[in-house]
Amino acid sequence: MKRLILVGGPMGVGKSAVCAALLERLRPGVYLDGDWCWNMRPFTVNTETKAMVLDNICAMLTRFLACGALEYVIFGWVMHRQEIWDEICRRLPLSNVEVHRFVLLASPETLRQRVEQDIAAGRREAGAVERSLAYLSLYEAIEARKLLTDGLTPGEAADWIAARVQNGAE
Repeated sequence: MKRLILVGGPMGVGKSAVCAALLERLRPGVYLDGDWCWNMRPFTVNTETKAMVLDNICAMLTRFLACGALEYVIFGWVMHRQEIWDEICRRLPLSNVEVHRFVLLASPETLRQRVEQDIAAGRREAGAVERSLAYLSLYEAIEARKLLTDGLTPGEAADWIAARVQNGAE
């Protein structure tokens, strides 16, 4: 049976690192980072680009789910509202697909430290700390298994997720 693993959380929490580590544990698989679909210059968020990005994400996920060579499809993105999760799932062909939803969280102090490190390394722009912290509380309302990543390596978080996916536990 195919398994779709959705991983959300605020920016800087470690989604990309955890999903990359998860791909090493769950094979045969593929990992789509939702941020790749926003990699445009100038970075523009409006009705048109939001719709385009969501269309592209769902099209790619649909193709990955249809591929007989893959068992695991991993998707990571800043999905801060339940409607985003629901809309993605509504658009996908999920018959015979086991869906697993996970939210990665961190304390405000840890999240601030991680995002500030990303800014210092040139991976994020100034202002990212405030945006990430503003989204943090929104994830409490998301219907998903939650993992506090403070003190965990990406590999440890991936091990936790992989164990739940392989055991069929949502």
